[in-house]
Amino acid sequence: MARRIKVSDMDIAINKRAIDRHNQARNDAIECIDEQLLIALKLVDAVSVRTDSAIVKVTKDARLNSETAGSMVDRLSILALKICAMRQQIERIEVDEAHRLACRRKLERLNEQRSDLGACLDELLTDTQAGRAYFKVYRQFKMYNDPQLNPALVAENKL
Repeated sequence: MARRIKVSDMDIAINKRAIDRHNQARNDAIECIDEQLLIALKLVDAVSVRTDSAIVKVTKDARLNSETAGSMVDRLSILALKICAMRQQIERIEVDEAHRLACRRKLERLNEQRSDLGACLDELLTDTQAGRAYFKVYRQFKMYNDPQLNPALVAENKL
């Protein structure tokens, strides 16, 4: 809705602020998923995991995965939304067959991406449980919503 053109600037601003709130909630959820998985895998204690520098217990030869399980779950949820939207494009009757065919190809690619990512998540969790891999809780420290860190919000609060 924030991409619409024939609406007021106020409508766009309202949508952009809603996007910021939803993105903050998504980032918080990713961190929570990572915290809960690391606790369940017994790689971190429940107190340490909630700090900005949780101490993850790993075996000597375990590899650090650059992407966390929570971020992979987030990407899977985004893919699910894209798959749903692309499927709707295929079912449209007011478009030509070329459009539907192009969307079918895109849907196939999206399904492949989802399958690949799901397999990678399974492998990460299996390897983490076996001590071959680990991941950390990476705090996003999103500054744009923080009235103490966002320079524009700091300036507004001084007024």
